[in-house]
Amino acid sequence: MVESDIKLPELNDILQVCMGWSNSHLHQFITRDKTYYGVPDPDFENDMLDETKIRLDSLLAMEKDLIIYEYDFGDSWEHKIELVKILPIKAGITLPFCIAGKNACPPEDVGGIPGFYNFVEIMKSPSHPEHEEMLEWYGRKFDPSEFDIDEINGMLH
Repeated sequence: MVESDIKLPELNDILQVCMGWSNSHLHQFITRDKTYYGVPDPDFENDMLDETKIRLDSLLAMEKDLIIYEYDFGDSWEHKIELVKILPIKAGITLPFCIAGKNACPPEDVGGIPGFYNFVEIMKSPSHPEHEEMLEWYGRKFDPSEFDIDEINGMLH
């Protein structure tokens, strides 16, 4: 069993850094038993429980435990977060700490998975009629294989 003092809002912040997003959309955490945690909104009648009261270790305590993180209900990015392995804490490492990753994250507001695939196709083809417009929207070239673990860890700390 793992212990953590991180609450779900902090996990959201960590995920936002790792994805390169700006936390400008709603999110929720969903357990296997379909319990929803997030920021309750009194204007909506739903079963959303207050994430500020939930520690991560109450949802991910043993290897193979998992939750879903959904971000931007319009684009509907769903991420499976699984406790794969519990590692010992190494001296001198500031947590949280990214230990692995690959490929570039999709830009925020790109339109979900279909929009991201379209974005990648447009960005890799300078002759595409929407290339210049998409390049201006994104602000720079896009390399789908780019991943900089040092940059992510620098932002986490």
